[in-house]
Amino acid sequence: MVSELKTKTLSGMIWSFVQRFGTMAISFVSNIVLARLLTPDDYGTIGMLMIFIAVANTFVDGGFGSALIQKKEPTKEDYSTIFWWNMFLSAVIYALLFMCAPAIARFYNLPLLSDVLRVQGLVLIVNALSIIQQNQLRKQLKFKRLAAVTVTAAVLSAGIAIVLAYCGWGVWALVWQQILLSLFTAILLWGLNKWVPSLVFSKESFKQLFGFGGFILMSSLINTLANNLQGLLIGRFFSSATLGYYTQAFKLEQVVSTSSSTVVDQVSYPVLAKFQDDDAALKSILKRLSSAIAFVTTPLMLIIAQVAQPAILLLYSDRWLPSAYYLQVLCMAGIAVCLQGVSYNAVASKGKSRDLFVWTIIKRGVNVAAIVIGMVMWGMKGLIWGFVLSAWILLSVNFYLVGKHIGYSVWQQFRDLAPIFALSALVYAIVHVGCSLIDVGVYLNGAIGIVAYIIIYLGGAYMFGLKTFTDLQQVVMGYFRHERTA
Repeated sequence: MVSELKTKTLSGMIWSFVQRFGTMAISFVSNIVLARLLTPDDYGTIGMLMIFIAVANTFVDGGFGSALIQKKEPTKEDYSTIFWWNMFLSAVIYALLFMCAPAIARFYNLPLLSDVLRVQGLVLIVNALSIIQQNQLRKQLKFKRLAAVTVTAAVLSAGIAIVLAYCGWGVWALVWQQILLSLFTAILLWGLNKWVPSLVFSKESFKQLFGFGGFILMSSLINTLANNLQGLLIGRFFSSATLGYYTQAFKLEQVVSTSSSTVVDQVSYPVLAKFQDDDAALKSILKRLSSAIAFVTTPLMLIIAQVAQPAILLLYSDRWLPSAYYLQVLCMAGIAVCLQGVSYNAVASKGKSRDLFVWTIIKRGVNVAAIVIGMVMWGMKGLIWGFVLSAWILLSVNFYLVGKHIGYSVWQQFRDLAPIFALSALVYAIVHVGCSLIDVGVYLNGAIGIVAYIIIYLGGAYMFGLKTFTDLQQVVMGYFRHERTA
């Protein structure tokens, strides 16, 4: 059984990787095209509204998705109850956004935002249609189907958005890309996952699931508000173009950080939930997952920081060059962001949603304070460096909660990751100094930096006998041997 679960977990990781990075690759390519057809102001306009859409989506899911996965044997009644609740709540929240749209437009002093929000808000209702189907596939570790759905939906919506942008639709091309992405996802999920809700709403089921999901909802809501605070502050106190530059940098940084954490979160939570009563097993799984994530994502974040300027110039043209500095700084936060999810999921798998909620209030309070103080003291640069500081504080708090509930202390967790951080930083210093001493043009310099970092990093991991490097080799080779004999 353990061997079968390992195979399913790795298979889930691979297909979740295909799902997330396939979607991000499509988004990445379409964004390159759209950035040349649209302006920083167009991206800034969408960025101003993301906090409202993100918070509303958090309410719609309501933490019930996590509750359904955490529950060992959810019933048909459970699924139907949550489906109808999601549909009702999404309609109510959309109505509120529709009425508040003019006030939000006045807050930013941009009248266009009212119409944009009223149309973009439709994604809430569309998303509610497919939340149950997504969570059923996640719980069953059927990530191959999820990958097929999300990649297909991304291709279709991106293609249509590019056509609209080429035809001069401006910001509306970005609006319809998001709506169509949700719509195609819902249609495909209903076609592939043969589940239909019953005309049932159980108060008992709702109450039981809300006992866990309610605290997850409140934690997620606070996290969402804090994660989108930068966009709100930049949109209010700086120009829409500045927000556009930041948004573009943030999207590039997310290619590694958020995508990596999403891949791991999708697979790790249902797997960790299966061992919720075995702390020794949880500690072992968490240690391996955290080390594997750090080994892959830390050097990737530092490579992106190294080649930020040539990457922005090559992908988006010189009018987006101010994004390069923001990208370099955000990569420092991205290293911590990559590791936050798996430790959070380990505690959530134990059913400690109340403790997660209490600590979410504390750590997000520090998060907001760091960002606001940084902005007041040092402007835009202070704001993003405050975000970096808060990202590492959040990771430290998550490590503390893991130590409290699983017995894997903060010191042990950082100690296990220290060799990876040290090697990554050393290689970055070598490559950065080396590239600064040669003058072969900005693009060739960037390419040399990428190749040199990868070779030196993998060579160092092999030479120093980094355990995570050896473990990853064995796991991947074992998986492909299993696939050949299956």
